[in-house]
Amino acid sequence: MALTSRAGQSYGDSQADIAGYLRAYSSQGYPAEHFADAACGCANRTFILSVDETQGAAVRKCTACELEHPIGDSGEYLDEAELEECGCPCGAVGLELTVGVALYTGSQDVRWIYIGARCPQCGLTGCYGDWKNEFLGYKELLSRV
Repeated sequence: MALTSRAGQSYGDSQADIAGYLRAYSSQGYPAEHFADAACGCANRTFILSVDETQGAAVRKCTACELEHPIGDSGEYLDEAELEECGCPCGAVGLELTVGVALYTGSQDVRWIYIGARCPQCGLTGCYGDWKNEFLGYKELLSRV
C-alpha cells in the first residue's frame, strides 16, 4: 500500500491508498479525518461513478449487479443534479471508491466531503469530487457510502 507519482499523477496499489490520497488532497483546506470504502450488497467493490459537485450529489452504479446507490446524503439532491459520469483515462469501466469527510472542530458533524477513486486496472488515484456538506453525524453519512 503506497502511493507513487508518475507524470504528475498519483497511483495506488490498493483501495486503501485512496484514503491516503484524500488526506494529502484535503490538507490545504478542510482535512479529511474519517473514511468509508464503498461496497455493494452483492459484495462487489467496483462502480461507475457519477458526480454533480454544484448540487453536491454523487451516485455509484455497481459494475456487477448494476444497482445504483446515492452516496451519503446525495439522494436528497438528485432531483436538481446533472450527474456526469467519471472514468479513468485508461478506459477502465469500474472504479474503487472511498469517501472522506472533514468535521467541524469539536463536533461530529460534517463540514466537507471528498469522493475519492482508484482504478483497479492502472492504479490511478484521485479525488473526483468535493463539496461543502453539513450533515449531522459523520458516522451516519459514512454508513451511506
